[in-house]
Amino acid sequence: MPVDELVYDWNKVEPTSSAPNRKISFDDETLRDGLQSPSVCEPTVEKKIELLHLMDALDIDTADIGLPGAGGTHAAGVERLAREIADKKLRIRPNCAARTHAADIKPIAEISQRAGIAIEACTFIGSSPVRFYAEDWTLDKLLKLTEEAVTFAVKEGLPVMYVTEDTTRADPKTIRALYTTAIRAGARAVCVCDTVGHSTPDGARAVVRFVKSIIEEEGEKVRLDWHGHQDRGLGVINSIAAIEGGADEVHGSALGVGERVGNTPMDQLLVNLKLMGWIDNDLSRLREYCEVAASACGWTIPYNYPVFGRDAFRTATGVHAAAVIKSYKKNDAVLADLVYSGVPASLFGLKQKIEIGPMSGRSNVIYWLESRGLEATEDRVSRIYEHAKKSSAVLEEDEVMRLV
Repeated sequence: MPVDELVYDWNKVEPTSSAPNRKISFDDETLRDGLQSPSVCEPTVEKKIELLHLMDALDIDTADIGLPGAGGTHAAGVERLAREIADKKLRIRPNCAARTHAADIKPIAEISQRAGIAIEACTFIGSSPVRFYAEDWTLDKLLKLTEEAVTFAVKEGLPVMYVTEDTTRADPKTIRALYTTAIRAGARAVCVCDTVGHSTPDGARAVVRFVKSIIEEEGEKVRLDWHGHQDRGLGVINSIAAIEGGADEVHGSALGVGERVGNTPMDQLLVNLKLMGWIDNDLSRLREYCEVAASACGWTIPYNYPVFGRDAFRTATGVHAAAVIKSYKKNDAVLADLVYSGVPASLFGLKQKIEIGPMSGRSNVIYWLESRGLEATEDRVSRIYEHAKKSSAVLEEDEVMRLV
């Protein structure tokens, strides 16, 4: 039976927005902003290259490959990544972070020239009253730094994304002055940042719409980016709201790694936009992307992490398992994905898993045995079932096999 006959989709009854009438792009921050997490390890250059290829396979448009102004081995690693993109003719485009200082921008230009590939300079500067007060800044000082940095980058032949940190807590007058100055100096992309995860969806939508109006007033073709953080756990929904507000490109990192509680999880963002029908990216390697990122960064994927956590499609509850098992007995994998799951496991190369535990029914045991080619005799089923009922957790594979 078709899915639309099995699911009454309340998500579509009173939608506040529809699919955007433009391509939505993605910028992957795993290899730069993501590595600011105090709990990750710096991946080897080889692992960074592997991740870069996976980003490319997922049709992610751009990747922040580092801050070469940091110098030393970091700058050398940035150049390796830039050369990999150029030599292997990857579709993904590189960008690099830089403070609004020539000293940070010059290394990007030099790497770009040596690697023979355009690298977007993401020149960033604070914009909120909080930062102004903490840093003893004046608006005139920031406008001067903005104009000088963007002008210098453009003269060096670099495409420029102008990034304002903490935009979601900045006042309209400051935002207008900074972005107007940057656009007039030659920036052809601007980025609104929710640096401390302050924003709600309403706030994200509102500030992006405001910046969009500034771009339209300037009359230049300027890409509008959104960069979100997870401090309130709103990274994904804020990114969706930013797209509704007019953002052309949204940022994220693998598994949401990043400073404090992290950035918008790129994988969750891609999953949701795919299910909403807003993108058509091939996500068949998204699981691999998550696993490689976790391994490279010394990160552990939580068991209950959406889609790619160990428990995402796993159940040991009798009633739930029984419904999934009945679906499989109908030879209907689509139904099995629907009956107790809001995300189709098969879309990501996964499937529903039936386990045995204290809340399981006998059908769990029978299915577990038969799915492994083992005979579900009455004696065997009873022995496992009774043991499970006395246990305090789901039985491990080797524990069940001993009972077999």
